[in-house]
Amino acid sequence: MRMLVMRIVIVITLALGINYVVWRWMFSLNFDAWWIAIPLVLAETYSLIDVCLFGMTVWRSRIRPAPPQPAEGATVDVLITSYNEPVEMVMDTALAAQAIRHPHNTWILDDGSRPELRAAAEDAGVGYITRGDEWIGQPRHAKAGNVNNALMQTSGAYILILDADQIPRPQILDNTLGYFTDDRVALVQTPQVFKNVPLTDPLGSQAPLFYGPIQQGKDGWNAAFFCGSNAILRRDALMQLGIIDYVKELDGSIRATLRTAARVVRRARAHDAAGQPAIQEALSHVHDAIAHARSRLRKGDHYAEITYDLQRQVDTAALSIVTSDLVELQSDLAEIRELAAVTSGDGGPNIEHFLNLESTIAVLATREMSPLNALETVQAVLRAIDIDRADEAQPVMPLATISVTEDMATSMRLHGLGWKSVYHHETLADGLAPEDIGTMLTQRLRWAQGTMQVLLRENPLLQRRLSWPQRLMYFATMWSYLSGFAAVVYLAAPIVFLVFGILPVSTLALDFFIRFIPFMIANQVLFLVVARGIPTWRGQQYSLALFPVWIEACRTAFNNVVLRIPLGFAVTPKTRPVSTGPQWHLIKTQIIVAVMLVMAILIGCVRLFLDGAEPIGTAVNIFWAVYDLIVLGILITAARYTGHYVTETDA
Repeated sequence: MRMLVMRIVIVITLALGINYVVWRWMFSLNFDAWWIAIPLVLAETYSLIDVCLFGMTVWRSRIRPAPPQPAEGATVDVLITSYNEPVEMVMDTALAAQAIRHPHNTWILDDGSRPELRAAAEDAGVGYITRGDEWIGQPRHAKAGNVNNALMQTSGAYILILDADQIPRPQILDNTLGYFTDDRVALVQTPQVFKNVPLTDPLGSQAPLFYGPIQQGKDGWNAAFFCGSNAILRRDALMQLGIIDYVKELDGSIRATLRTAARVVRRARAHDAAGQPAIQEALSHVHDAIAHARSRLRKGDHYAEITYDLQRQVDTAALSIVTSDLVELQSDLAEIRELAAVTSGDGGPNIEHFLNLESTIAVLATREMSPLNALETVQAVLRAIDIDRADEAQPVMPLATISVTEDMATSMRLHGLGWKSVYHHETLADGLAPEDIGTMLTQRLRWAQGTMQVLLRENPLLQRRLSWPQRLMYFATMWSYLSGFAAVVYLAAPIVFLVFGILPVSTLALDFFIRFIPFMIANQVLFLVVARGIPTWRGQQYSLALFPVWIEACRTAFNNVVLRIPLGFAVTPKTRPVSTGPQWHLIKTQIIVAVMLVMAILIGCVRLFLDGAEPIGTAVNIFWAVYDLIVLGILITAARYTGHYVTETDA
């Protein structure tokens, strides 16, 4: 019954939203103020698409029954990723991991290579893994590289990945491994819940809507994705992913190499070997050999056989060209000796023949170089085919390394291979959330950057192996990070009207309200029905209030993927910061906007009561300006927040 009610509300909301936005585009644009009218209607269209994706996400929301019992003898490696966290924190997590009831091995993956952590792990009987010398001078790929390194040194059939601050509960494996009795399940994700967050949640750390209705909705479409921690993965699925990625990289490298070789040979045939039949024939054989190699590659022949056979044929052609060059060189030398032997009648040098000798040498010196250099280039290109991926520390990288957040890209690739995922809605680990606004902003920026990197590098809408619902589920998460641009417009629109009296909507107030208000009410009802009592207001606040973070993430991700500007990787600090007072500088953009909103409200009131401004439009825009101030107001609390101290009442 609840699902039926929710679907009815979804349909009503989308119908009202489409009616409103179509009317806005067709009948209400104020083209005299197009510079604000067009951005506003684009922002409203963005929001409608967002609502559509949200409605589709929860349309098949899945609440799973308890899984079956785990398979007999299922082996598990618990991997605790660490970089610079306090040793005490890492060991608390490791000791809790040791206490997990299901048989397993516990490993600390120390990317900081700290002797004190190694010693603590050895004293506690916990496995310790760090990077080897093969990683020196190679891309490290942050957390993904850390886990990939450990996957080559462990052997459990299943992998439980935990961040250093996520303390697992003893039943975490007992309550999740049973899903893997389905041979196609590759991933089981559980919620991330934080124990150091007060009920007011000033930093918006808890994500009950995401770790609940949204992940359950994605689960209904087989699109629940990996969130980096508190997840169990099937090793076979990860290794298959790594091998396929390796083969894909190698295939692309060989294809590019053969294209380059073909261009080099074509140029040599057209220019360097003109008028030399023997050399033309040798180059023609190489050209045909390259074409045959490309054909074999398309048929799926072994890479090693293709490149070995082609290398032999190039060597044979090079030998024939060298032989031809030697014959020609011997002829040239004979001609030089003949000219040098000619003398004048009196026994002195023959000036005329001496000049002929100089001319001959000049001709030899300016003769086109042998096409052998073309084949040497081809040989060098073929030798450059990197079977061992010398640009990486290890050839096989199971976790995706295309993003500063490895989780989403990895699960998207797993789904593309036909694997299944599961969202298990039960708190099975207790984590630590950021305890100041600076740490929180660093974390949110990294999440957004990573998501946008995946969008730019492997747009899910273009992944043909994913079903369309899966594509849209991944795209919905990526789409949400574009909200920063819409937020700028929503914040600017009331300021523009209240200060300048410019209305982006050219229509009667009644026509606007009878379309807009029903849509807004239905939209809020939809959130209430989907949330089922879960608090969502804090998430709505931060979605708007962090608009500079979302815009910065889009900008830097674009610069990284398109312009090749390094992005860097910032690890979220896990310790409580030393209190230095409110960090106002971190929210200066939002403070400036808030001041502008206050000034706009004051100007609007003056214009309303003294200048006779249009009352309904002014009142509506004052309402939106006040709403924006309330939303931004959460950052005042966040900037002053210095961590939650657990009390006996909290316990």
